[in-house]
Amino acid sequence: MPITADQTQAQTATPIDLGAIFVSLELSKSTWLVTALSPGSEKMSRHTVTGGDTAGLFSCFAALRQKAQRRKERLYPLVVIQEAGLDGFWLGRVLSKEAWIESHIVEAASIAMPRRHRRAKTDRIDGETLIRALMAWKRGEPRACSMVKLLTPEEEDNRRIGRERKTLIAERVFHVNRIKGLLFTQGIRDYEPVNRDRRQRLDELRTGDGRPLSKHLKAEVSRELDRLELLLTHIKAVEAERDALIVHETPEAPKEAAALLSIRGIGPEFATILYTEGLFRHFDNRRQVASYAGLAPSPWQSGNVNREQGVSKAGNPRLRATMVELAWLWLRHQPKSALTLWFKERIARNAGRLKTPMIVALARKLLVALWKYVNSGVVIEGAIMKTA
Repeated sequence: MPITADQTQAQTATPIDLGAIFVSLELSKSTWLVTALSPGSEKMSRHTVTGGDTAGLFSCFAALRQKAQRRKERLYPLVVIQEAGLDGFWLGRVLSKEAWIESHIVEAASIAMPRRHRRAKTDRIDGETLIRALMAWKRGEPRACSMVKLLTPEEEDNRRIGRERKTLIAERVFHVNRIKGLLFTQGIRDYEPVNRDRRQRLDELRTGDGRPLSKHLKAEVSRELDRLELLLTHIKAVEAERDALIVHETPEAPKEAAALLSIRGIGPEFATILYTEGLFRHFDNRRQVASYAGLAPSPWQSGNVNREQGVSKAGNPRLRATMVELAWLWLRHQPKSALTLWFKERIARNAGRLKTPMIVALARKLLVALWKYVNSGVVIEGAIMKTA
């Protein structure tokens, strides 16, 4: 008898025993949803734990192990998966301390999802999807998903310097533009808030119609200057920490970052971002380097259609933006290097067009060259090194 579309077909019950209990965690601020698939069970079980309650989470894990032990007379280990997100790496470190728990953090964008225009999405569905992706990855299926490397506390802490400085710079730009905007409405165009004489110049300012600044406007600008000066102090402190990390020759200073400083055109800020955001990691080949930075190409090929969509932008956005900026500066500071000559030859071949995509290609090549230089000592061809 044929099965109609509105009838459900019963699934064949298949005993599942892969030698472990597979667990996925859906983390939120209020609750943690634990989805588990135990050996000998055809269905996934779900349990709710209060958000942040690690003791309750371990109690749930212990109950899962005891239940599987009663069923199979064997104490199984746990293989746990969670998405990389707001909770960071702390929970993964806590789970990894236990010998009977194998903890993994997955990049959510690497998991295959249904391509329906309107697909259902709930924590229950996401938990089951994570379980299936984890089991496929453990079976050795190629590209089932991408696991995130669990950073050490020191590696994670070193990245804070560059990220905090970027945040402070953005806040500085906001306050500078705010002050200039307030004064521009009064016809004042030549005031620079970041100059050292900003307080003295503020007292001497005159509006476009020759009046001194009004009382409330001057008070508002003064308070903006207070915030700006505090930011400038914080920026100097962060830059001092950055220099202490890579510039000063200390036992804690990473030699890879110090090696980058020997190349002309790369200063402390670039060296810090390049090392802490990418080059401290281990890569097997140049494709992995470009992919991690989101600079790998994204082809679209189907039948007779074959076109390039541009870079994937699926990697580290801070590293990618830094490399594009460094690529432009590389043309200025390294005019005789092989990479610069390659870029100029490609631009000349296209009559000066396609500078934007070619600078991205240069950034990809430059990142691979810097990775080879840091890890293997391969000097970039034609690059000028700084004098001691």
